[in-house]
Amino acid sequence: MQMPDALTAQADVTDQDQMQAFFDQVTQHLGGVDVLVSNAGIGGPAGSIETLKLEDWRRCLSVNLDGAFLACGWAAELMRAQKSGLILLMSSTSGLFGVPNRAPYVAAKWGLVGLAKTLAMELGSAGVRVNAICPGAVEGTRMDQVLAMESDFTGRPAAEIEQQYSQGVSLRRFVSPKDIADMAVFLASDAARQITGQAMAVDGHTERMV
Repeated sequence: MQMPDALTAQADVTDQDQMQAFFDQVTQHLGGVDVLVSNAGIGGPAGSIETLKLEDWRRCLSVNLDGAFLACGWAAELMRAQKSGLILLMSSTSGLFGVPNRAPYVAAKWGLVGLAKTLAMELGSAGVRVNAICPGAVEGTRMDQVLAMESDFTGRPAAEIEQQYSQGVSLRRFVSPKDIADMAVFLASDAARQITGQAMAVDGHTERMV
């Protein structure tokens, strides 16, 4: 079977009209969907709750949660009809633990875990699985930005904060993007056909967040 050309369309995940236009193109291009990975997210601001601005709170929750809500609604309709499929929501270990001075991000990531568990119940009878992946600190540019933001807020060197993150997990190291991708591929395989409603941590075993 000839594979279709790659999709290049983009959309603001917080804009319902843009997302619907994107979904329409995907449906027209592919006809259906077997796996949805909702991976759009931002870290949001760092700060104590009394210093945070409402617009920053709303922006963080909107990108992390509204985008997932819109994507799941579209995928669920198609997957119910075909009676199969997998939805993966990208949460975080911050969706399993509290993290001081990161309230918007933590609230959003906890919300994604709750969404995954609820949709697993709603869609299970149709043969659709839903799971959340909870990465720990992932090496790369995005984590560098998080370290810089937390350094600005606390006044501590970024290298000191990075060491604190590493020392807070049993394996004493950051995870790699490939570690997360490997978990997604496993969950999409037949070997994981009985796994649904789970928050799968890929974090080297978090012992503490601070």
